[in-house]
Amino acid sequence: MLSADRIAREALALIDAEGADAFSLPRLAARLGVRTASLYNHLDGRAEVIEGVRRLIVEEMDVSAFETLPWPDALAAWARSYRDAFARHPHSIDLLATTTISSPATLSMYEAVVTALSRGGWPQERLVAAMTSVESFLLGSALDLVAPPLMIDPAGHAPRVPVLAAALESAVGGTKAGRAEEAFASGLDALVRGLVTQLAEFRGGFRGGFRGEFCGE
Repeated sequence: MLSADRIAREALALIDAEGADAFSLPRLAARLGVRTASLYNHLDGRAEVIEGVRRLIVEEMDVSAFETLPWPDALAAWARSYRDAFARHPHSIDLLATTTISSPATLSMYEAVVTALSRGGWPQERLVAAMTSVESFLLGSALDLVAPPLMIDPAGHAPRVPVLAAALESAVGGTKAGRAEEAFASGLDALVRGLVTQLAEFRGGFRGGFRGEFCGE
């Protein structure tokens, strides 16, 4: 039996397996063994299928920390679950990043984030900018986690880029996954600390709440 949930799950499986370019309603219908028109008995069209895919990925994220932790620590906890969710579905990023968000699950997640920021003292007019700055970093980090093992290869050109070659040779982390994790932790630390500093400037000297536990401090 078809349902909106089954259609969304099959769409995500198609995107995971073949990439966003392979996603289309006819291809999806073929995977489900039905005619394309049958999908419209459960969903309004392509946009609603995409929002169903977004919902499934968002459901893999954890926003519970926003209920109990100071906003910087909650933001860091959410960030890790967000990055990991998209790292499991990297082909979906291009598709979801270029479509309007309307799914209730996603809106509820964003509501949890901005509510915690607002409760922490962020001005209303800066809530979306703060959240989006973190989200943009997370999407890039998810792609970095699934990038090829050798992403930057100076072989044969090392004399022209000696500093880069030496930096790659001595990069913290060892393995590709280790380097990606180190870059994520370092970048998230810098981003959240920067947001804490911004808020302090907005409030004329506010400090506190951020323990940096996501970096093991």
